[in-house]
Amino acid sequence: MLPDTPSVTQIAHVISQAAAPAFLLGALAAFIAVLMARLNRIIDRSIYLNQITDQDQSRARLKQDLPRLVRRAAMINRAIFWSIMGSIFISVVIVVGFVSAFFQVQHERGVAILFVVAVGAFMVSLVDFAREVRIALTEYDHYG
Repeated sequence: MLPDTPSVTQIAHVISQAAAPAFLLGALAAFIAVLMARLNRIIDRSIYLNQITDQDQSRARLKQDLPRLVRRAAMINRAIFWSIMGSIFISVVIVVGFVSAFFQVQHERGVAILFVVAVGAFMVSLVDFAREVRIALTEYDHYG
């Protein structure tokens, strides 16, 4: 049997507790958009370099940049993955908050653990992004 419906005060409390995770979720969405834009730029550059023929001696050396672009794409891909995982965990935090309020279940420890895991995934994403940024600019990016 379902417990009594939560009061407006309880729901207001849960909504106020969900505000911080919701802001983090918005930040993660914006960060994913930045990562996707960088990945699209890497893919565009790879397509451009692959179109250079070996007979074009003036630009053929630019194809040496392809392995670096593959590394960058892999790092950005991992960063996107971990950002999405963090977003999923933050979404679960919000859902758990509302469900536990509805069923009047203590949820503080579980939500805290989920939040820490979400922020950890975001940190891993930031590390991959930082690694990609470090190798992003070389002399090859100035030609073509």
